[in-house]
Amino acid sequence: MTSSKQRMAPGRMMLPLQEPSWVRWSLTAFSCSFLILFLVVPLVVVFTEALRKGFGAYWAGITDPTAWSAIKLTVLVVGISVPLNLVFGLAASWAIAKFEFWGKSLLITLIDLPFAVSPVVSGLIFVLLFGIHGWFGTWLDAWGLQVIFAVPGVVLATVFVTFPFVAREVIPLMQEQGTEQEQAALTLGASGWQTFWYVTLPNVRWAVLYGVILCNARAMGEFGAVSVVSGHIRGKTNTIPLHVEILYNEYNFVAAFAVASLLALLALVTLVAKTLVERRIHFSTTSLEPTTVES
Repeated sequence: MTSSKQRMAPGRMMLPLQEPSWVRWSLTAFSCSFLILFLVVPLVVVFTEALRKGFGAYWAGITDPTAWSAIKLTVLVVGISVPLNLVFGLAASWAIAKFEFWGKSLLITLIDLPFAVSPVVSGLIFVLLFGIHGWFGTWLDAWGLQVIFAVPGVVLATVFVTFPFVAREVIPLMQEQGTEQEQAALTLGASGWQTFWYVTLPNVRWAVLYGVILCNARAMGEFGAVSVVSGHIRGKTNTIPLHVEILYNEYNFVAAFAVASLLALLALVTLVAKTLVERRIHFSTTSLEPTTVES
């Protein structure tokens, strides 16, 4: 039985496993083949089909008025939903990690709810709440307000499916850091806002950025919930994913893949940004930890 001295202490540098070379090569080959088949090949197909009839047709598909309307709506929805989720994620993370209160477990469960509920079901929930025959439909109609089949419904659906991302990245880090630094700042006379702005936030800034990147990517590509609440009104409530579906169903493949290539480029940019932030987080973590190995 391995003694406690032989176990690796938390936060210490781990040594790589010394497996036979054929095991390492087999695992590497399998991983690379899987990535090529399910990541590289689809991306190549998207750009190949988008440029199949030349750059002129590609540009025409992107600059079409309905496509441009979908792009602008997507940017608008992301510009609203991501900042809202950033504020909510930071507030919820701070409350959960730094304080004890009744209903804390329930709040954590509710944050994870969008991961468990199908996006189509979440979109249907908003229809039942804010549709013309929904719980609040009569009141909204009396005031001349429209949520479903309009931009507010698209924003609500996007906020719902994306709000766990920032919170779920920040909560574990805040819990790991504890409250000692905040208590020290308060003891020295700092206010609650000063403590958050100058102590708590700098310690979690990379986790916040990581969550924002994931939230932005999901908001850009959300289809299920937005499809239910948008009504697929071309030029008004169609986001980029919905516009791609309409073009594909109309057999306008070049335009469909041209617009889809924008989402593919977003995925590549998100992947690069995610990798850079992960490296920065790893560097920040390891620079504060001892790297010796106990024998």
